Amino acid sequence: MRGLLASSIGVTCAAALALPLTSPAAAARPASPASASTAFAGTASVSTAAGAEARGAADARGVADALREGRARDAAQAPGSTQSLPLAPLASRDRTLAPAAAEQGLPRRDVRHFSLVGVVWNDPDTVLHGSVQVRTRAVGADTWSGWQDLETHNDDAADPGTAERTSGRVHGATAPLWVGDSDGVEVRVRAEADRRTEDTARGSRTATASAPLPTGLRLELVDPGSSAPAPGTREAAPAAAPRAVAPHDTAPTVEPGAGPDAEPAAYQATLDADAANAGLAAPGATEIPELSRARTERELFSLRAGELTTQQRAKPYIGPRPRIVTRRGWGADERLRERSFVYTKKVKAAFVHHTASGNGYSCAQAPSLIRGIYRYHVKSMGWRDIGYNFLVDKCGNIYEGRAGGVAKAVLGAHTLGFNTNSMGIAVLGSYGTTKPPAAAVKAVARLTAWKLGLYGANPKGKTYLKSGGGNLYPKGKKVRLNVISGHRDGFATECPGRKLYGKLGSTRTTAARYQGR
Repeated sequence: MRGLLASSIGVTCAAALALPLTSPAAAARPASPASASTAFAGTASVSTAAGAEARGAADARGVADALREGRARDAAQAPGSTQSLPLAPLASRDRTLAPAAAEQGLPRRDVRHFSLVGVVWNDPDTVLHGSVQVRTRAVGADTWSGWQDLETHNDDAADPGTAERTSGRVHGATAPLWVGDSDGVEVRVRAEADRRTEDTARGSRTATASAPLPTGLRLELVDPGSSAPAPGTREAAPAAAPRAVAPHDTAPTVEPGAGPDAEPAAYQATLDADAANAGLAAPGATEIPELSRARTERELFSLRAGELTTQQRAKPYIGPRPRIVTRRGWGADERLRERSFVYTKKVKAAFVHHTASGNGYSCAQAPSLIRGIYRYHVKSMGWRDIGYNFLVDKCGNIYEGRAGGVAKAVLGAHTLGFNTNSMGIAVLGSYGTTKPPAAAVKAVARLTAWKLGLYGANPKGKTYLKSGGGNLYPKGKKVRLNVISGHRDGFATECPGRKLYGKLGSTRTTAARYQGR
């Protein structure tokens, strides 16, 4: 999204979240998708491979009836919202660092509940050279957090020249920061100071200048919304009583969930997202169950019978299909995204990302985090849907990302310049200095073994992709890449973090082994 950034700029992976260091839940995968509670109550949910035959016989019309019957319960659920607060110049505390014009922000204030925060600006091609920091107050608390940094170089984006990129709705943005349920915020944006020594008649002196900040800076406060608890899970404790919100000089723009008039379209969009996974799970399913190797091979011939190569027919190198939590499972509000799906020809490569998120989250929080990222990508940044094709939490749970079908070649917005004929997998966490959990690394290997296997790609091999334009390769250049690559292989970035990037070699070997190579 940053155009041609200088490669010397150290940037991290875009969908960066910084998570509160709360005591994580047990690292085992949840027995049921409590972490994947549906955003639409009263829908069908089948979560075991043993029920596959029953799911296959599910009546789509019955699911639609269940959706309609669930509307009354849906009304009691929070669909999520976004508060957008314009930033204003701040008086600089240190005049040697930056003049007031080069520092913008908001003083401490009470706001409506939010859990995810980011800063956006008008021009997606403008780079914010400087720092963005926020501090927040948790709901029910009187103390404030310390200052936390937001990653200013949000380098995941749709390719230049594509309809998604040129829609006129896209904004520049920091990566989002996860802060948990909060009702107070303070933010400061400070331009980078450039110091240089100048020789004068009276001797040398140090001059300080600052690059201008992007225009239209706004603070985005995202409430990812809630959804009905999955059967068998414990109800969450009631939220603390909200504080009275202080009046603002400039009233925030609040983007609420769609109203009753939008319900028919919303439910149809939900059914469309379900239908995109036809053949893998019944309409209304909150997860796609894992399959054995033999059943996966049979499914391959069913899904792509007319597209398989002679080699694939003779020896279908494909890993067993892993368990995948669907968009319905993590509570995607299908009213947010664009209705249509966009596909490329095939999936030749997988780009692995980390979310630079901090590692103190419990896996039960992952669906809420994903809902927050989704809303930020669409409502704040102007994308057509969440950018990633898949997300993986530290417990090894795999989540469907961009809508269109997990087995299909869905065009994402994850690796600027290389979204065509590829897929993006984002691991929730920060892995620059922290070793990634074995469960997450294994999940990436299992996912790539299956998805790349659908298209005949060898995880240990190389492939060519044509650059759509970026800061490493010019538009139109054919680039030879590993079939499983890190984000940094296609764009000048630190993503997916040094420690996770160091695991990609073993991931390729493991994925190939899952394919039977």
